[in-house]
Amino acid sequence: MIKLLHVEDDADIREIAMMALELSGEFEVVQCSSGADALDKVKSFTPDVFLLDMMMPGMTGRETLDQIRKDSTFATIPAIFMTARAQHSEIEELLMNGAAEVISKPFDPMALPDQIKLAMQKSAQAK
Repeated sequence: MIKLLHVEDDADIREIAMMALELSGEFEVVQCSSGADALDKVKSFTPDVFLLDMMMPGMTGRETLDQIRKDSTFATIPAIFMTARAQHSEIEELLMNGAAEVISKPFDPMALPDQIKLAMQKSAQAK
């Protein structure tokens, strides 16, 4: 089972992603509704991969990841960002700053499990 920490402020998107990942049967998912929630939950759940919404109130996905990575335990865990603002320059910047992948919203729920696994493979090969 792939342990995934999903951080998303939109309840509908959390539910769709959870259904898609559960259907695949390959993921153990812990969901968080905010960056602060993720900082709390990551203390007791060490994921194999992070799936983070970019635009959230309070703390963006990138700020959340920066805070999580202050703990060296999480320094090399691949991070995938989801964003509705999929500007080419923004995607390039995220990838250059260590994102394993950037998935545009709206996303294809049926493709999500494979997109995550492919990003994890690319990340492992890059190390």
